[in-house]
Amino acid sequence: MSIEERLIRYCRIDTQSDPLNSGVVPSSEKQFDLAKLLVKELQEMGIEDACVDEHCYVYAHLASNMDRDVRKTGFIAHMDTAPDFSGTGVNPVIIECFDGNDIQLNADTVTRMADFPYMKKLKGKRLIVTDGTTLLGADDKAGIAAIMEAVQYLVQNPEVKHGQVSVCFTPDEEIGNGPSHFDVKRFDADFAYTMDGDRVNEAADETFSAASAVVTFKGFSIHPGEAKNKMVNAAANACRFQAILPQYMVPEHTEGKEGFIHLTGMKGNTEAAELKYILRDHDKDLLNAKKQILEQAVSYMQKTCGEDSVSLEIRDSYRNMKEVLDRYPFVMETAEKAIRALGMEPERVSVRGGTDGAEISYMGLPCPNLGTGGGNFHGPFEYCDVQELETACRLILKITELTASEA
Repeated sequence: MSIEERLIRYCRIDTQSDPLNSGVVPSSEKQFDLAKLLVKELQEMGIEDACVDEHCYVYAHLASNMDRDVRKTGFIAHMDTAPDFSGTGVNPVIIECFDGNDIQLNADTVTRMADFPYMKKLKGKRLIVTDGTTLLGADDKAGIAAIMEAVQYLVQNPEVKHGQVSVCFTPDEEIGNGPSHFDVKRFDADFAYTMDGDRVNEAADETFSAASAVVTFKGFSIHPGEAKNKMVNAAANACRFQAILPQYMVPEHTEGKEGFIHLTGMKGNTEAAELKYILRDHDKDLLNAKKQILEQAVSYMQKTCGEDSVSLEIRDSYRNMKEVLDRYPFVMETAEKAIRALGMEPERVSVRGGTDGAEISYMGLPCPNLGTGGGNFHGPFEYCDVQELETACRLILKITELTASEA
Protein backbone atom coordinates (compact mmCIF):
# COMPACT_ATOMS: atom_id res chain seq x y z
CA MET A 1 0.00 0.00 0.00
CA SER A 2 1.47 3.34 -1.07
CA ILE A 3 1.24 6.47 1.04
CA GLU A 4 -1.31 7.82 -1.45
CA GLU A 5 -3.44 4.72 -1.02
CA ARG A 6 -3.14 5.05 2.75
CA LEU A 7 -4.41 8.61 2.69
CA ILE A 8 -7.35 7.78 0.43
CA ARG A 9 -8.25 4.80 2.61
CA TYR A 10 -8.24 6.93 5.76
CA CYS A 11 -10.09 9.85 4.13
CA ARG A 12 -13.01 7.58 3.18
CA ILE A 13 -13.68 6.89 6.87
CA ASP A 14 -15.99 9.49 8.41
CA THR A 15 -14.39 10.76 11.62
CA GLN A 16 -16.01 14.18 11.99
CA SER A 17 -15.96 15.43 15.58
CA ASP A 18 -19.11 16.89 17.14
CA PRO A 19 -18.89 20.31 18.84
CA LEU A 20 -22.34 19.78 20.36
CA ASN A 21 -20.97 16.82 22.30
CA SER A 22 -17.66 18.37 23.33
CA GLY A 23 -18.08 17.38 26.97
CA VAL A 24 -17.36 13.76 26.00
CA VAL A 25 -14.14 12.43 24.46
CA PRO A 26 -14.43 11.24 21.80
CA SER A 27 -17.28 13.50 20.81
CA SER A 28 -18.32 11.03 18.09
CA GLU A 29 -18.12 7.25 18.32
CA LYS A 30 -17.29 6.95 14.61
CA GLN A 31 -13.75 8.14 15.34
CA PHE A 32 -13.18 4.65 16.75
CA ASP A 33 -13.63 3.26 13.22
CA LEU A 34 -10.34 4.79 12.11
CA ALA A 35 -8.64 4.20 15.46
CA LYS A 36 -9.33 0.46 15.31
CA LEU A 37 -8.12 0.25 11.72
CA LEU A 38 -4.86 2.00 12.64
CA VAL A 39 -4.28 -0.33 15.58
CA LYS A 40 -4.86 -3.32 13.29
CA GLU A 41 -2.41 -1.98 10.71
CA LEU A 42 0.23 -1.23 13.34
CA GLN A 43 -0.09 -4.69 14.86
CA GLU A 44 0.21 -6.25 11.41
CA MET A 45 3.46 -4.28 11.01
CA GLY A 46 4.71 -5.92 14.18
CA ILE A 47 4.07 -3.10 16.67
CA GLU A 48 2.76 -5.37 19.40
CA ASP A 49 1.82 -2.69 21.95
CA ALA A 50 -0.41 -0.74 19.53
CA CYS A 51 -3.76 -0.08 21.21
CA VAL A 52 -6.66 2.34 21.47
CA ASP A 53 -7.88 3.48 24.89
CA GLU A 54 -11.40 4.25 26.08
CA HIS A 55 -11.10 7.87 24.92
CA CYS A 56 -10.04 6.90 21.37
CA TYR A 57 -6.32 7.69 21.68
CA VAL A 58 -4.12 5.33 19.69
CA TYR A 59 -0.68 4.66 21.22
CA ALA A 60 2.17 2.67 19.70
CA HIS A 61 5.93 2.38 20.17
CA LEU A 62 8.65 1.17 17.84
CA ALA A 63 11.48 -0.02 20.07
CA SER A 64 14.99 1.36 19.65
CA ASN A 65 17.46 -0.76 17.72
CA MET A 66 20.44 1.22 19.05
CA ASP A 67 23.16 -0.14 21.36
CA ARG A 68 23.19 3.11 23.32
CA ASP A 69 20.64 5.51 24.74
CA VAL A 70 19.35 8.30 22.50
CA ARG A 71 16.38 10.61 22.83
CA LYS A 72 12.94 9.12 22.27
CA THR A 73 11.17 10.83 19.37
CA GLY A 74 7.40 11.16 19.08
CA PHE A 75 4.99 11.89 16.23
CA ILE A 76 1.35 12.86 16.66
CA ALA A 77 -1.59 13.40 14.28
CA HIS A 78 -5.33 13.75 14.83
CA MET A 79 -8.01 11.45 13.47
CA ASP A 80 -11.06 13.72 13.50
CA THR A 81 -12.12 16.02 10.69
CA ALA A 82 -13.58 19.49 11.12
CA PRO A 83 -17.29 20.00 11.82
CA ASP A 84 -17.28 22.98 9.42
CA PHE A 85 -18.17 20.84 6.40
CA SER A 86 -19.43 17.34 5.72
CA GLY A 87 -17.02 14.43 6.14
CA THR A 88 -19.56 11.78 5.15
CA GLY A 89 -19.10 9.92 1.87
CA VAL A 90 -15.68 11.38 1.05
CA ASN A 91 -14.78 10.50 -2.54
CA PRO A 92 -11.15 11.50 -3.21
CA VAL A 93 -10.29 12.37 -6.80
CA ILE A 94 -6.79 12.09 -8.31
CA ILE A 95 -5.41 14.80 -10.60
CA GLU A 96 -2.47 13.11 -12.31
CA CYS A 97 -0.68 16.29 -13.36
CA PHE A 98 -2.23 19.58 -12.24
CA ASP A 99 -2.26 22.09 -15.11
CA GLY A 100 -2.46 25.17 -12.90
CA ASN A 101 -5.98 26.09 -14.02
CA ASP A 102 -9.34 26.10 -12.24
CA ILE A 103 -10.40 22.64 -10.99
CA GLN A 104 -13.98 21.61 -11.81
CA LEU A 105 -14.84 19.49 -8.78
CA ASN A 106 -18.44 18.92 -9.91
CA ALA A 107 -21.10 20.70 -11.94
CA ASP A 108 -21.59 23.35 -9.25
CA THR A 109 -18.25 23.58 -7.45
CA VAL A 110 -14.99 24.96 -8.86
CA THR A 111 -11.66 25.55 -7.16
CA ARG A 112 -10.83 28.90 -8.74
CA MET A 113 -7.24 30.01 -8.93
CA ALA A 114 -8.49 33.58 -8.47
CA ASP A 115 -9.58 32.53 -4.98
CA PHE A 116 -6.52 30.35 -4.28
CA PRO A 117 -3.68 31.93 -6.32
CA TYR A 118 -0.96 30.09 -4.36
CA MET A 119 -2.20 26.83 -5.89
CA LYS A 120 -0.68 27.86 -9.21
CA LYS A 121 2.68 26.88 -7.70
CA LEU A 122 1.39 23.30 -7.64
CA LYS A 123 1.39 23.08 -11.45
CA GLY A 124 2.73 19.70 -12.53
CA LYS A 125 2.04 18.09 -9.16
CA ARG A 126 -0.08 15.02 -8.47
CA LEU A 127 -3.01 16.17 -6.33
CA ILE A 128 -5.75 14.50 -4.35
CA VAL A 129 -8.89 16.67 -4.25
CA THR A 130 -12.56 16.26 -3.33
CA ASP A 131 -15.60 15.74 -5.52
CA GLY A 132 -16.92 19.06 -4.20
CA THR A 133 -19.51 17.61 -1.82
CA THR A 134 -17.31 17.02 1.25
CA LEU A 135 -14.01 18.04 2.73
CA LEU A 136 -11.08 15.73 2.00
CA GLY A 137 -9.74 15.03 5.49
CA ALA A 138 -6.06 15.54 4.70
CA ASP A 139 -6.30 17.61 7.88
CA ASP A 140 -5.03 15.51 9.48
CA LYS A 141 -5.17 12.12 7.82
CA ALA A 142 -2.20 13.18 5.71
CA GLY A 143 -0.27 13.37 8.97
CA ILE A 144 -1.48 9.92 9.94
CA ALA A 145 -0.50 8.50 6.53
CA ALA A 146 2.99 10.02 6.75
CA ILE A 147 3.58 8.60 10.22
CA MET A 148 2.23 5.16 9.34
CA GLU A 149 4.34 4.99 6.18
CA ALA A 150 7.46 6.00 8.13
CA VAL A 151 6.83 3.35 10.80
CA GLN A 152 6.30 0.73 8.09
CA TYR A 153 9.61 1.68 6.48
CA LEU A 154 11.53 1.42 9.75
CA VAL A 155 10.00 -1.96 10.51
CA GLN A 156 10.84 -3.29 7.05
CA ASN A 157 14.39 -1.90 7.13
CA PRO A 158 15.87 -2.92 10.51
CA GLU A 159 19.35 -1.93 9.33
CA VAL A 160 18.25 1.72 9.63
CA LYS A 161 19.28 2.79 13.13
CA HIS A 162 16.76 4.65 15.26
CA GLY A 163 15.89 5.32 18.84
CA GLN A 164 12.44 4.63 20.25
CA VAL A 165 9.71 6.13 18.08
CA SER A 166 6.49 6.92 19.92
CA VAL A 167 3.24 7.41 18.00
CA CYS A 168 -0.14 8.79 19.03
CA PHE A 169 -3.28 9.50 17.03
CA THR A 170 -5.72 11.75 18.86
CA PRO A 171 -9.46 12.42 18.64
CA ASP A 172 -11.32 15.75 18.76
CA GLU A 173 -8.45 18.09 17.85
CA GLU A 174 -10.78 20.11 15.63
CA ILE A 175 -13.00 21.04 18.58
CA GLY A 176 -10.11 21.80 20.92
CA ASN A 177 -10.17 18.60 22.98
CA GLY A 178 -7.28 16.69 21.42
CA PRO A 179 -4.94 17.04 24.41
CA SER A 180 -7.65 16.62 27.06
CA HIS A 181 -6.91 12.93 27.74
CA PHE A 182 -3.45 12.69 26.19
CA ASP A 183 -1.22 10.60 28.47
CA VAL A 184 2.32 12.00 28.37
CA LYS A 185 3.71 9.16 30.48
CA ARG A 186 2.12 6.49 28.32
CA PHE A 187 3.33 8.21 25.15
CA ASP A 188 6.88 8.06 26.54
CA ALA A 189 8.91 10.47 24.41
CA ASP A 190 11.49 13.17 25.10
CA PHE A 191 10.11 15.46 22.40
CA ALA A 192 7.55 15.19 19.62
CA TYR A 193 6.08 16.77 16.52
CA THR A 194 2.49 17.11 15.42
CA MET A 195 2.26 16.38 11.71
CA ASP A 196 -0.59 18.81 11.10
CA GLY A 197 0.59 21.61 8.82
CA ASP A 198 0.64 22.31 5.10
CA ARG A 199 3.99 23.04 3.40
CA VAL A 200 6.68 20.55 4.42
CA ASN A 201 9.47 23.12 4.62
CA GLU A 202 7.54 25.01 7.32
CA ALA A 203 8.18 24.32 10.99
CA ALA A 204 5.76 26.02 13.36
CA ASP A 205 6.94 26.87 16.86
CA GLU A 206 4.17 29.32 17.63
CA THR A 207 0.38 29.17 17.75
CA PHE A 208 -2.36 31.48 18.87
CA SER A 209 -3.28 31.60 22.49
CA ALA A 210 -7.00 31.00 22.57
CA ALA A 211 -10.13 31.62 24.61
CA SER A 212 -13.85 31.24 24.06
CA ALA A 213 -16.66 33.44 25.31
CA VAL A 214 -20.41 33.15 25.67
CA VAL A 215 -22.53 36.27 26.14
CA THR A 216 -26.04 35.57 27.41
CA PHE A 217 -28.94 38.03 27.17
CA LYS A 218 -32.13 37.87 29.25
CA GLY A 219 -35.27 39.61 28.03
CA PHE A 220 -38.84 40.25 29.02
CA SER A 221 -41.47 39.23 26.50
CA ILE A 222 -44.90 40.79 26.32
CA HIS A 223 -47.43 41.41 23.56
CA PRO A 224 -45.86 44.02 21.26
CA GLY A 225 -49.07 46.03 21.39
CA GLU A 226 -48.55 46.57 25.11
CA ALA A 227 -44.74 46.63 25.10
CA LYS A 228 -43.96 50.31 25.72
CA ASN A 229 -41.62 50.71 28.73
CA LYS A 230 -42.05 47.01 29.51
CA MET A 231 -40.48 44.82 26.84
CA VAL A 232 -36.80 43.94 26.98
CA ASN A 233 -35.82 42.38 23.64
CA ALA A 234 -32.91 39.99 24.25
CA ALA A 235 -32.31 39.38 20.53
CA ALA A 236 -32.16 43.10 19.82
CA ASN A 237 -29.73 43.62 22.69
CA ALA A 238 -27.52 40.88 21.28
CA CYS A 239 -27.44 42.75 17.97
CA ARG A 240 -26.49 45.98 19.76
CA PHE A 241 -23.73 44.18 21.63
CA GLN A 242 -22.17 42.81 18.45
CA ALA A 243 -22.40 46.24 16.82
CA ILE A 244 -20.31 47.97 19.53
CA LEU A 245 -17.38 45.55 19.20
CA PRO A 246 -14.45 46.80 17.08
CA GLN A 247 -15.19 45.80 13.52
CA TYR A 248 -11.53 45.86 12.48
CA MET A 249 -10.80 43.09 15.00
CA VAL A 250 -12.46 40.23 13.09
CA PRO A 251 -10.80 37.37 11.14
CA GLU A 252 -11.71 38.79 7.74
CA HIS A 253 -9.71 41.95 8.50
CA THR A 254 -6.66 40.44 10.20
CA GLU A 255 -3.53 38.59 9.13
CA GLY A 256 -0.06 37.60 10.30
CA LYS A 257 0.20 38.05 14.04
CA GLU A 258 -2.94 40.17 14.31
CA GLY A 259 -5.42 38.54 16.67
CA PHE A 260 -9.19 38.66 16.44
CA ILE A 261 -12.58 38.39 18.14
CA HIS A 262 -14.73 36.07 16.05
CA LEU A 263 -18.49 35.63 16.37
CA THR A 264 -19.01 31.90 15.78
CA GLY A 265 -22.67 31.45 16.68
CA MET A 266 -25.85 33.28 17.60
CA LYS A 267 -29.37 32.34 18.59
CA GLY A 268 -32.22 34.08 20.30
CA ASN A 269 -35.65 35.61 20.55
CA THR A 270 -37.28 38.28 22.66
CA GLU A 271 -37.02 36.21 25.83
CA ALA A 272 -33.41 35.01 25.58
CA ALA A 273 -30.41 35.24 23.28
CA GLU A 274 -26.82 34.02 23.14
CA LEU A 275 -23.67 34.99 21.26
CA LYS A 276 -20.61 32.73 21.05
CA TYR A 277 -17.11 34.02 20.34
CA ILE A 278 -13.59 32.74 20.00
CA LEU A 279 -10.68 35.03 20.89
CA ARG A 280 -7.20 34.58 19.41
CA ASP A 281 -3.81 36.25 19.73
CA HIS A 282 -0.19 35.13 19.76
CA ASP A 283 0.55 37.55 22.60
CA LYS A 284 -1.12 36.62 25.91
CA ASP A 285 -1.34 40.27 26.98
CA LEU A 286 -3.13 41.16 23.76
CA LEU A 287 -5.45 38.19 24.27
CA ASN A 288 -6.25 39.52 27.75
CA ALA A 289 -6.95 42.91 26.19
CA LYS A 290 -9.52 41.27 23.92
CA LYS A 291 -11.15 39.70 26.95
CA GLN A 292 -11.35 43.17 28.49
CA ILE A 293 -13.08 44.51 25.37
CA LEU A 294 -15.85 41.96 25.88
CA GLU A 295 -16.01 42.71 29.60
CA GLN A 296 -16.30 46.45 28.94
CA ALA A 297 -19.01 45.88 26.34
CA VAL A 298 -20.95 43.73 28.81
CA SER A 299 -20.57 46.40 31.50
CA TYR A 300 -21.91 49.04 29.10
CA MET A 301 -24.91 46.88 28.18
CA GLN A 302 -25.64 46.19 31.85
CA LYS A 303 -25.70 49.92 32.58
CA THR A 304 -28.03 50.68 29.69
CA CYS A 305 -30.24 47.57 29.70
CA GLY A 306 -30.17 46.35 33.30
CA GLU A 307 -27.64 44.59 35.51
CA ASP A 308 -29.24 41.17 35.06
CA SER A 309 -29.88 41.49 31.34
CA VAL A 310 -26.40 40.50 30.16
CA SER A 311 -23.81 38.04 31.47
CA LEU A 312 -20.43 36.85 30.21
CA GLU A 313 -18.48 33.59 30.56
CA ILE A 314 -14.89 33.36 29.28
CA ARG A 315 -12.86 30.14 29.15
CA ASP A 316 -9.22 29.72 28.16
CA SER A 317 -8.68 27.07 25.47
CA TYR A 318 -4.98 26.69 24.69
CA ARG A 319 -1.75 28.68 24.96
CA ASN A 320 0.97 29.72 22.55
CA MET A 321 3.54 26.91 22.64
CA LYS A 322 6.49 29.19 21.83
CA GLU A 323 7.05 29.99 25.50
CA VAL A 324 7.79 26.30 26.10
CA LEU A 325 9.62 25.54 22.85
CA ASP A 326 12.08 28.39 23.39
CA ARG A 327 13.36 26.42 26.38
CA TYR A 328 14.12 23.38 24.18
CA PRO A 329 15.83 24.86 21.09
CA PHE A 330 17.16 21.47 19.94
CA VAL A 331 13.61 20.39 18.96
CA MET A 332 13.23 23.06 16.28
CA GLU A 333 16.90 22.83 15.35
CA THR A 334 16.51 19.10 14.65
CA ALA A 335 13.47 19.70 12.43
CA GLU A 336 15.20 22.48 10.51
CA LYS A 337 18.34 20.40 10.05
CA ALA A 338 16.18 17.56 8.67
CA ILE A 339 14.39 19.91 6.28
CA ARG A 340 17.73 21.17 4.96
CA ALA A 341 18.98 17.61 4.55
CA LEU A 342 16.02 16.99 2.22
CA GLY A 343 17.07 19.90 0.01
CA MET A 344 14.63 22.52 1.26
CA GLU A 345 15.11 25.82 3.06
CA PRO A 346 13.27 25.67 6.40
CA GLU A 347 10.84 28.44 7.22
CA ARG A 348 9.90 29.03 10.85
CA VAL A 349 6.25 30.12 10.98
CA SER A 350 3.57 31.23 13.40
CA VAL A 351 0.29 29.36 13.05
CA ARG A 352 -2.90 31.39 12.87
CA GLY A 353 -4.64 28.61 14.73
CA GLY A 354 -3.77 25.85 17.14
CA THR A 355 -2.58 22.27 17.23
CA ASP A 356 -2.59 19.52 19.84
CA GLY A 357 1.06 20.37 20.37
CA ALA A 358 0.19 23.71 21.96
CA GLU A 359 -1.26 22.23 25.16
CA ILE A 360 0.89 19.10 24.97
CA SER A 361 3.97 21.34 25.15
CA TYR A 362 2.64 22.74 28.43
CA MET A 363 2.25 19.17 29.71
CA GLY A 364 6.03 18.87 29.62
CA LEU A 365 6.49 17.43 26.12
CA PRO A 366 7.88 20.05 23.68
CA CYS A 367 5.91 19.57 20.49
CA PRO A 368 6.10 21.91 17.46
CA ASN A 369 4.17 21.36 14.24
CA LEU A 370 5.37 20.16 10.82
CA GLY A 371 3.70 20.12 7.40
CA THR A 372 2.26 17.27 5.32
CA GLY A 373 1.36 18.83 1.96
CA GLY A 374 -2.33 19.58 2.43
CA GLY A 375 -4.16 22.86 1.95
CA ASN A 376 -7.51 24.69 1.86
CA PHE A 377 -8.59 22.76 4.94
CA HIS A 378 -12.10 22.48 6.39
CA GLY A 379 -14.02 22.71 3.13
CA PRO A 380 -14.69 21.25 -0.34
CA PHE A 381 -11.60 22.90 -1.87
CA GLU A 382 -9.21 20.91 0.30
CA TYR A 383 -6.36 19.15 -1.46
CA CYS A 384 -3.19 17.20 -0.78
CA ASP A 385 0.01 17.35 -2.83
CA VAL A 386 1.15 13.71 -3.07
CA GLN A 387 4.82 14.57 -3.59
CA GLU A 388 4.78 16.81 -0.51
CA LEU A 389 3.11 14.02 1.46
CA GLU A 390 5.88 11.64 0.43
CA THR A 391 8.41 14.26 1.54
CA ALA A 392 6.66 14.53 4.92
CA CYS A 393 7.29 10.82 5.40
CA ARG A 394 10.96 11.29 4.52
CA LEU A 395 11.12 14.19 6.97
CA ILE A 396 9.96 11.92 9.79
CA LEU A 397 12.61 9.38 8.85
CA LYS A 398 15.31 12.04 8.65
CA ILE A 399 14.40 13.33 12.13
CA THR A 400 14.70 9.82 13.56
CA GLU A 401 18.02 9.40 11.76
CA LEU A 402 19.42 12.67 13.14
CA THR A 403 18.23 11.79 16.64
CA ALA A 404 19.92 8.39 16.42
CA SER A 405 23.21 9.98 15.31
CA GLU A 406 23.39 12.57 18.09
CA ALA A 407 26.42 12.38 20.37
